[in-house]
Amino acid sequence: MNYYSDYITKLTEELGRLPGIGHKSAARLAYHIINMPKESVKELTDVITAAREKVRYCSRCFNLTDAEVCPICSSEKRNQAQIMVVENPRDLAAYEKTGKYEGVYHVLHGAISPVLGIGPADIKLKELIKRLEGDIEELIIATNSSLEGEATAMYISKLVKPTGIKVSRIASGVPVGGDLEYIDEVTLLRALEGRVTL
Repeated sequence: MNYYSDYITKLTEELGRLPGIGHKSAARLAYHIINMPKESVKELTDVITAAREKVRYCSRCFNLTDAEVCPICSSEKRNQAQIMVVENPRDLAAYEKTGKYEGVYHVLHGAISPVLGIGPADIKLKELIKRLEGDIEELIIATNSSLEGEATAMYISKLVKPTGIKVSRIASGVPVGGDLEYIDEVTLLRALEGRVTL
């Protein structure tokens, strides 16, 4: 039975489609939005629309940005000869929170998973190999400690080793099956500092 208007029901349903938002949270958000001042609701919808239209992939690392090249890749303070490979932009953000990594990144947007039908051609591996044609000294593989993350790390390692570029993997400390975005900064920093050559 529908207790409220169709608009509230529809808003709740749409908010419930967001990751991590259950029905109760969606309903709370819907009620909050309905009670917000109209100007605030317009600001929120404008920001969502603008972000969806303007945000794209960095042409170098494939991080999310609203410019051709993201601020990390365009920074003169970053070590352009050291690339950390991560599965998604949330993992990049987790490492940036440590404030200790001074290189650049490459975002794969996924991991190899034969079970899910995701192969090397379905993630940004070809683009990574193209980047390695430049003056790169070290490639740090920081994929998740899941079966897919490990398979991706091994695949990249086998591709890159013949080039003579140093290939390392983040150290344990990151729990197996854990996602980088949920791990605290200290653990991430220890994993980065304790990385091992593959």
